[in-house]
Amino acid sequence: MQRIKKIIPMIAVTLSLMAHADNVIDEVIWIVGDEAILRSEVEEERLRAQYEGQQMAGDPYCLIPEQLAIQKLFLHQAELDSIEVNESTVSHQVDMRINYYLSQIGSKEKMEEYFRKTTSEIREELSSTVRNQMIIQQMQMKLTENLKPTPAEIRRYYNSLPEDSIPLIPAQVEVQIISLEPQVPQEEIERIKMRLREFTERVTNGTADFAMLARLYSEDTESAKQGGELGFVGRGQLVQEFADVAFNLNDPKKVSRIVETEYGYHIIQLIEKKGDRINCRHILMRPRLSANDKIHALERLDSIANLIRDDKMKFEEAVIRFSQDKTTAMNAGMMANPNTGAGKFEYQDLPPEVARQIYDMNEGDLSQAFVMMDQQKNKEVCAIVRLKKKQDAHQANLTDDFQVIKAMLEEKLAAEFIDKWIRKKQQETYIHIDPAWRGCDFQYPGWGQGN
Repeated sequence: MQRIKKIIPMIAVTLSLMAHADNVIDEVIWIVGDEAILRSEVEEERLRAQYEGQQMAGDPYCLIPEQLAIQKLFLHQAELDSIEVNESTVSHQVDMRINYYLSQIGSKEKMEEYFRKTTSEIREELSSTVRNQMIIQQMQMKLTENLKPTPAEIRRYYNSLPEDSIPLIPAQVEVQIISLEPQVPQEEIERIKMRLREFTERVTNGTADFAMLARLYSEDTESAKQGGELGFVGRGQLVQEFADVAFNLNDPKKVSRIVETEYGYHIIQLIEKKGDRINCRHILMRPRLSANDKIHALERLDSIANLIRDDKMKFEEAVIRFSQDKTTAMNAGMMANPNTGAGKFEYQDLPPEVARQIYDMNEGDLSQAFVMMDQQKNKEVCAIVRLKKKQDAHQANLTDDFQVIKAMLEEKLAAEFIDKWIRKKQQETYIHIDPAWRGCDFQYPGWGQGN
């Protein structure tokens, strides 16, 4: 009876493909439980990996089917455990990927030509891929959530490491910053607004296309490539001033009023609303700063720095009173590493202007005022920085790097657990591989043996 149940999925898929016997465009290459893996799935994964620059250490026609089979083991378990994901998060991730493709390929038409699918088909497939990735990640986290090594186990693990396996911790620093945006003359602001009003008038009277103006003049360089289009986003993905105007637009033929944000000045055109997400175009223009504007800000910062050096003001107090950097002002000026969210930086992770300032500084030193590029806002600001803490490069030790070693052990234990779990599920699950696809050196031997 069990053998008959195993054969049923194969018969069902075979019959569905026989309907196209005169024009075979696909074939079943693996069956995992009651799920089929198609040749087309492998080709699509190979194409996507190739486009995204992923390097494969081996034959993709061996690696990809095995990866898909492992995914199906996790997805089956996740279904049994009722694992679900947030659909708005899935949509957000899909939007980001499609926007990335558009930025690299250049247009929707070229993207559709490359993937040989419509945008809606690409979105549907990406949604399935992203959703499955998130489900698998949650399933793996659930399987390993109780693997919490004790301090004694962490010490034993560290002491068991060969000398050449103990990681080298690179030099790290903690940095505080005070930044000011140079005062923009009112005449420059009026010049920008007048230009945007001119664009609005040209779109309204039909003498110019909003998307074309965005390509030519918008200073948001990434969206400008797409005619100012941002792709579908939720309100929380936009700065509040922009979102308040964009989400109140209802007529795609109209252009919004001028909106001021921390990035500059915008005009916005609605493309489409879909539930709690919106797709719109915008044109961004930033006021130009003169050399004198920057000099005035630098002089003000030098005065603040002198007050700190003369002990007339604490750095933390100066941050609260003067800093215009919203991301650090409420945290004593501490810069946060965007890669980790923590306050420690390797030198290469710092903005280059900051790294140059602090490289030869000692703990507690304060820099001179300097001009730097705020990468998030893509605009110049003036700043002073203080080197709060500096740790030279060293081999990891239990005193300074306990959390690093703990993370290493947790990663090792999780990998070992997942490896055993896959091997166990592999033996418990019916698996059939087309003979033409069996000649591989699989990571997990034993796929489909005896089937």
